[in-house]
Amino acid sequence: MEPVIVIGAGLAGSEAAWQLAQRGIPVELREMKPEKMTPAHHTPWFGELVCSNSLRSDQLENAVGLLKEELRRMGSLILSCADEHRVEAGGALAVDRHGFAQAVTEKIRSHPLITVVEGEVEHLPAEGQVVVASGPLTSDALAEDIKAFFPESHYLNFFDAAAPLVTFESVDMDSAFFASRYDKGTPDYINCPLTAGEYEAFWTELCAAQEAEVHGFEDKNVFEGCMPVEVMARRGHDTLCYGPLKPRGLKDPRTGKEPFAVVQLRKDNADGTIYNLVGFQTHLKWPEQRRVFSMIPALRNAEFVRYGVMHRNTYLDSPRLLDRYYRVKKAPRICFAGQITGVEGYVESTASGFLAAVELSRRLRGLPPVDFPQETATGALALYISNETVTDFQPMNVNFGIIPPLGYKVKGKRNKNAELSRRALEKLAELDAE
Repeated sequence: MEPVIVIGAGLAGSEAAWQLAQRGIPVELREMKPEKMTPAHHTPWFGELVCSNSLRSDQLENAVGLLKEELRRMGSLILSCADEHRVEAGGALAVDRHGFAQAVTEKIRSHPLITVVEGEVEHLPAEGQVVVASGPLTSDALAEDIKAFFPESHYLNFFDAAAPLVTFESVDMDSAFFASRYDKGTPDYINCPLTAGEYEAFWTELCAAQEAEVHGFEDKNVFEGCMPVEVMARRGHDTLCYGPLKPRGLKDPRTGKEPFAVVQLRKDNADGTIYNLVGFQTHLKWPEQRRVFSMIPALRNAEFVRYGVMHRNTYLDSPRLLDRYYRVKKAPRICFAGQITGVEGYVESTASGFLAAVELSRRLRGLPPVDFPQETATGALALYISNETVTDFQPMNVNFGIIPPLGYKVKGKRNKNAELSRRALEKLAELDAE
């Protein structure tokens, strides 16, 4: 059997390569790192996390928690490595990003049916089975080739941003405290409170701070799920207080009251030596980041080990181009997976790579497709990106809004979501995804 070509060894590509190989399908995994790096990548490892180190909520009352549990039950490589290298983050699944990426790389490189070919792919292969998982930072040459492959459609772009990292020892803990919101889970977040006056000064400077040049960037085109903190600040004086600086559920032990605003820091590695500024994705100039973020009292002497960076994301007009199996409608030998399809988020990208690989392997083995129902998070995502009735297609995180309602009343939102998850996992147990 000719190997399936998987382009890109990010989360979606690594998951797709692994699932194909686990089902006896040989894979040629093509990855341009380390020969060529993107503006956001820093290591040669597969599955490198370039934004947050959090895979978000791990609770079944949250849609991404359901999606993770579905992937766990189906043998996901990415979830297995994430669980193995998790760091404490309350009710979220956060990982030691280096340990996690190294584990993914080790698994992929040691699989007997996966051959890794390094170097940039500039053109879609002219024949054979292909999974394109080149990610939101697809190289210019390949992006242009994909654009030419779909002359009937608009090729869409948006911009994404990564948050800064600081060392734990440089955080002034006399001005901060450990806690999780509403005391849920373990108190893993460092909380940096601001008074009304401190917030006013911080907000004023943040709004006026100089941005790094980003070609073609406009505020109105920023995807809401990863909005730069300075863009959010410019939308209104109190906007941050209802977003990343929300103080609700966080009492300062020194006062016994909720502060006016709180900046949260989350552990970024297993040793707890590095923390990231939660919700502080940014494309400010680096000196401006140091100047403005150091106005947060607990970060007045912070040591920044990485500043936030802005980079391009690219995604397809998938409802017009792809089916529910992430296959190209006009050329089913080619699948796409990951954020380039318009699924937004680490876990969602993983799920798309998983589903694309499962369906391709079944087709190659002469088996019928597995139609993941919309009641499952995995199926709901695939049906969202292939829904032709969606006119203004935008990247989407998994959410219960794209999953059909129960059809009966359940009191309380958390109880209702838990019931939706229970139903999804029951549906999943009925499927043969081998």
